[in-house]
Amino acid sequence: MTEAERRIGWRLSLDNWAPPYLRPILYLIGGMLTVLAIAMLIPVGVDLYAHNEDWKAFAISSAITFTVGMLLLYFAQVRLDSGLTLRQAFLLTPMAWLSVVLFAALPLYISDFEQMRASYANAFFEAMSGLTTTGATVIVGLQEAPPGVLIWRAILQWLGGIGIIATAIAILPALGVGGMQLFRTESSDRSEKVLPRVREVAAAITTIYVGFTIACIAAYWLAGMSGFDAVAHALTTISTAGFSTHDASLGHFTNPAIHWIAVFFMIAGAIPFVLYVRLFQGETDTLRNSQVRVLLVFLLVIVLVMTLWLSLSERFAFLDALRLASLNVVSVVTTTGFASADYGGWGNVAIGIFFGLMFVGGCTGSTTGGVKIFRYEVMAKLLQSYFRHLLFPRGIFPRTYAGRELPDDVIHSVVVFFSLFFICYGAITITLMAFDLDFLTSASAAVSALSNVGPGLGPIIGPAGNYATLPDAVKWTLAFAMLLGRLELFTVLILFMPRFWRG
Repeated sequence: MTEAERRIGWRLSLDNWAPPYLRPILYLIGGMLTVLAIAMLIPVGVDLYAHNEDWKAFAISSAITFTVGMLLLYFAQVRLDSGLTLRQAFLLTPMAWLSVVLFAALPLYISDFEQMRASYANAFFEAMSGLTTTGATVIVGLQEAPPGVLIWRAILQWLGGIGIIATAIAILPALGVGGMQLFRTESSDRSEKVLPRVREVAAAITTIYVGFTIACIAAYWLAGMSGFDAVAHALTTISTAGFSTHDASLGHFTNPAIHWIAVFFMIAGAIPFVLYVRLFQGETDTLRNSQVRVLLVFLLVIVLVMTLWLSLSERFAFLDALRLASLNVVSVVTTTGFASADYGGWGNVAIGIFFGLMFVGGCTGSTTGGVKIFRYEVMAKLLQSYFRHLLFPRGIFPRTYAGRELPDDVIHSVVVFFSLFFICYGAITITLMAFDLDFLTSASAAVSALSNVGPGLGPIIGPAGNYATLPDAVKWTLAFAMLLGRLELFTVLILFMPRFWRG
């Protein structure tokens, strides 16, 4: 048998093993795993520089991941000129994220770091939290953690940030998920072609994303962070992710300038990156964007309310209250998860406000999680129209968004999303309570995972705690909730429908 015949035989065996519609999905996952394997070489270099033996775990994991990725690229090789079908796109999204998480957890689990080796649930939870830009951690004593592990967590969040921007721009609008079709572009038209011409937008967004990251690194470093801390925190700030290199998060740093830098770049990460592309192309209507205006006004109001609460209750001086309120409110609303203080100790009013803020989120097309600002805007338009109809039954009240009439399918999708979000939230909360967690821990952990916020509320998982002491079953449940929330619910839950698999 010749070499060419042997290759054909291998490829035919793959065709027999996997349905033809899976080949484009496996091919794309192979490319992602290859990129992930290359990224693993960065912690290798960091650990070698620090004389830490964990470099071997990252080197081995990189080799395994690269091999699997190249095998998928070779045996599932297919042309993607015609894009993906809707069914393939629905499959690609959760399969790709889950595959990357499984391999991203590998170096954590086989490293010499005791807290990761103790349980695969810990490694998987940390990797899922990283790639979904959630920021919840099971590591205690971050200052003593190996440098390779710390930088790997930051890299995962940075990759997850750019990954969700691409998903929100290229895939979710084409699938009509939760009203995302409102942001449909030429590169995400609802048809049989989901991915053509994505490169045109992706290159510009990636350039801006990298530029913001470099600017954030420089700002942190000039404000007094070490080079390592500046890089690690910049990667997790612009991705609105929240992993830190210290247990006290940004509270470890006493320079107020560092806190204000974090506030600026968290807000920058919460704004749609497509608007930055348009801004650099000469279109100056960024601040006139409806989502951006609502987000900025909302943040300003809540920060002022929280500042007044902290100053009038004589907990902090006014300027300190303003800084603490700004960082922690912006962190929760943008689902970053940084903390500069234990706001769980600011009184019941503060706890109630922060619990509500976990449900908000940033703008669509940004790195943030949560329900998203545009859905609240659509619901406000719907409620306004409904109340007007109650007063004037024969009146005609058009429902518009950004100067355009809202299509019925967008309104329907947003209403269904809200319903499904709170159904999932209730189910996850009850599931966590079944593991003997108290109500505040269960309720805040559920929304924190679904909205990809990171810290919860209460003494266990609040901003001064972490998820280390929770049972493994709880960690698996929350990891699933992180993926569910990050991929806008529908793309994950639809896989549990038998009809989907019947074609």
